[in-house]
Amino acid sequence: MLIAGPTASGKSALALALAERLAGAVINADAMQVYRDLRIINARPTPGDEARVPHLLYGHVDAAENYSVGRWLRDVAKAIAEVRAAGGVPIIVGGTGLYFSTLTKGLAEIPPTPADIRVAVRSRLAQEGIAALYAELRRVDETTANRLMPNDSSRITRALEVLQTTGRSISEWQREGMKPIMAGEDAAKVFLATERDTLVARIEERFDAMMAAGALDEVRALADRNLDPALPAMRAHGVPWLIRYVRGEIALAEAIEGAKMDTRRYAKRQNTWFRNQLPDWPWMAPEQAAQAIEIEFAAR
Repeated sequence: MLIAGPTASGKSALALALAERLAGAVINADAMQVYRDLRIINARPTPGDEARVPHLLYGHVDAAENYSVGRWLRDVAKAIAEVRAAGGVPIIVGGTGLYFSTLTKGLAEIPPTPADIRVAVRSRLAQEGIAALYAELRRVDETTANRLMPNDSSRITRALEVLQTTGRSISEWQREGMKPIMAGEDAAKVFLATERDTLVARIEERFDAMMAAGALDEVRALADRNLDPALPAMRAHGVPWLIRYVRGEIALAEAIEGAKMDTRRYAKRQNTWFRNQLPDWPWMAPEQAAQAIEIEFAAR
């Protein structure tokens, strides 16, 4: 069972409810919720939710690591096998489209990037900005560029690194290599489509709740580690803005508004990505999704 949708659309609540009804386990498909340092600001399930049903692949990676989609694919294969072996229903939930795409379409086993190439590309990112690197990717590998969001620095730099390392585009590699774990047409799946004004209100209310729950202390502790700002955990929504506040660069109100703005924009990009890259997924309102996906699951 696959549940996707933009941030703050109610995915986790739906997955939890279905897991309780179906004796299932919730498996994470969100690239930020894998990091243990950021439970609050990444909206990971609460300890209370985790006590109600099994939750897998949440908070199992240190913020100093650069967790990859290939590693997630290996981890999720093991998680699905464990849940099925125990007689449970795997319920995979998240907002990272590339995770769902590789789950159902596969991923290439790409040779590792030499350190000098990685450093050179990351230095260019810092000096020239993501727009320049995305423009270059469009020139040299338009197929891959069209699949990525223009400000997805992690995947844009990765695509350029692969091209420089191997002389082949990452799209070419992805046509070979790791096979899909499941066929998309065989899985019960849903994308939660939330009306825009409602979603914006939920994003803003949730961020305020995060702040009240201690998100600032969480980010302050992360900032104290002095990690590479290019690491994925350091670019989680809200983290860069709150770190700027912690360092005395901006006021707290500006940091909060900036974080909310970034999250709203991200939700819009999530909708666009799924619509373009996984067009066979059914879209429906959260209040309709529970019954619909349960019926689809029972029919398979």
